[in-house]
Amino acid sequence: MTDFRADARFQGAEGEDLLRLASADNFRDVAGTGYATVDGARMRRGVFYRSNELQLSDEDHSTLTGLGLTAVLDLRTQGEIDRHPDAEIPGAEWHHFDVIGIPMEEVASLQSREAAIDVMHRVYTGFVEVESSRTAYGELFRQLARGGPQLFHCTAGKDRTGWAAALLQHIAGVDDATIESDYLLTNAFAGASRAAVENAIREHLGEDGVRVLEPTLVVDTGYLRSAYAAVEKLYGDRETYLREGLGLDDRTISGLRELLRET
Repeated sequence: MTDFRADARFQGAEGEDLLRLASADNFRDVAGTGYATVDGARMRRGVFYRSNELQLSDEDHSTLTGLGLTAVLDLRTQGEIDRHPDAEIPGAEWHHFDVIGIPMEEVASLQSREAAIDVMHRVYTGFVEVESSRTAYGELFRQLARGGPQLFHCTAGKDRTGWAAALLQHIAGVDDATIESDYLLTNAFAGASRAAVENAIREHLGEDGVRVLEPTLVVDTGYLRSAYAAVEKLYGDRETYLREGLGLDDRTISGLRELLRET
């Protein structure tokens, strides 16, 4: 069993304490420390949270309950949910938005790091190219536009969740360098859960297996940029992708922007 001993709070870049959960180590506020936007505003904290799956200790369950969440939004497949159901959070409605993630049956047979990296690039382009994923993300953002506080997550909280967070930060007006920096925090925050997966791989496939599969266990700006490239190829820019790809109308986008930014 994994020994979760992460600190309850993490010191942010601007000296602010960021809420952390030991048993869901990739949990964090989408707004980070209250990220600055390109037009001089700031993101509003306490509205949207992101996480890995909610296998919670009693202490962390109490912490999430205390946030007053109105909804928990699960981006995992039904199989993932069946294996590890979320802990119920009092007062929060649970919603399912199925986004295709890493194809684990393919990953299990990978023979090289290069092949693993290729899988990850395909996962991210799939967020943009696969119709069912676009539909799920559109439904997710329409739910988020109903107002916070809400939490969305997948299994590791890094890819499906990371793409959603990057889009929300873009809608808020955060620059791409900050978005990428926040995206990469997964590699620092999720060390405990990643180590548990690495140990399981090591037991079955040895140290070489860990080396081969390591690219699927972390985030990389190259993966995120693959999704951006797919957006540009198919839609021209993120605004058109949000409207035509995800089917979001101006009211939904402006509503999200208002929720995401301090007034």
